[in-house]
Amino acid sequence: MLPAESLRPYNSLSLEASAAALALVDTEQELSKALDWSRAQGLAVLPLGQGSNVVIVDDLEALVVRQQGTGFKVLGESDHEVSLRVSAGQDWHSLVEKTLGQGLYGLENLALIPGTVGAAPIQNIGAYGVELDRFVRAVQAVDIETGEHLVLTRQECAFGYRDSVFKHELRDKIIITAVDLCLSREPVTAVTYPALQTELDDSGIREPTPRDVYCAVVNVRRRRLPDPAEEPNAGSFFKNPVIEQRQAEALSREFGSMPVFVQQDNRVKVPAAWLIDQIGWKGHRQNGVGVHPGHALVLVNYAGDSGKALLQLAADISASVSERFDINLEIEPRVYGLPQ
Repeated sequence: MLPAESLRPYNSLSLEASAAALALVDTEQELSKALDWSRAQGLAVLPLGQGSNVVIVDDLEALVVRQQGTGFKVLGESDHEVSLRVSAGQDWHSLVEKTLGQGLYGLENLALIPGTVGAAPIQNIGAYGVELDRFVRAVQAVDIETGEHLVLTRQECAFGYRDSVFKHELRDKIIITAVDLCLSREPVTAVTYPALQTELDDSGIREPTPRDVYCAVVNVRRRRLPDPAEEPNAGSFFKNPVIEQRQAEALSREFGSMPVFVQQDNRVKVPAAWLIDQIGWKGHRQNGVGVHPGHALVLVNYAGDSGKALLQLAADISASVSERFDINLEIEPRVYGLPQ
């Protein structure tokens, strides 16, 4: 255990805050010892992956646990699919690269998403028309209070759009230790997302392979999203709102260029970036933070140490979107350090 450890190196927004203690664990046995220690000290426990989807607004009177165990093992296989158990500390993008290289398909659209495998189910990460939940078979976890090993089925994870049970009933009550995934041996691709289709078309690719899709996704993301190492950010800061069809039709009559994506339940998803861009927030800066000039969904910590300043900017943006479009935006990152 490392006492009073700065968390700046452990969050991609590079916000300054400290934890009462930090545990870097490689195995489930080390995790158990860290949890035993936290109970003896009377400290709360907060799991942290690569810190790519969190906003830390103040010092944390808690033991922050970061898992570093990596790799995966085969649980079972057939001619058509392979089941894997992937360690929570495994870097997500590296997993996409490794599985693709071994002829295991499905994760290509999720390439270059920052973070660890253990963090991926929490948000049900998704990109370019594909979400993680379609591949999840189970999530392995440890109960923070009791130390009991838990196995949650895909159904028990209650996955939704950028959502899961880990954001609600199980928030900060469990630590994910591994994720069981089922990938295909058959090279079926998903290329319905407009930006992905355009990238492939511009490259002259009409019948893309999974490798083609992977490369296209990487190219698009590198062009559109800033590198957190150069411009500290947490990726897309807002969820794309889903509204009722009647409201979408009314807005489309008023704003003819508004992109809309009809969902299976007939509600309509609207790109948050488009809404924010229409009001002129792109490139705006205040109090050391701002909106990236190339992507309206990305908030950047330019020179500040304050997570509160970042949340205030997000609140200002949300208020203006609500006033202009009568749509409420919801932020994606998890927020730590606010008074309970």
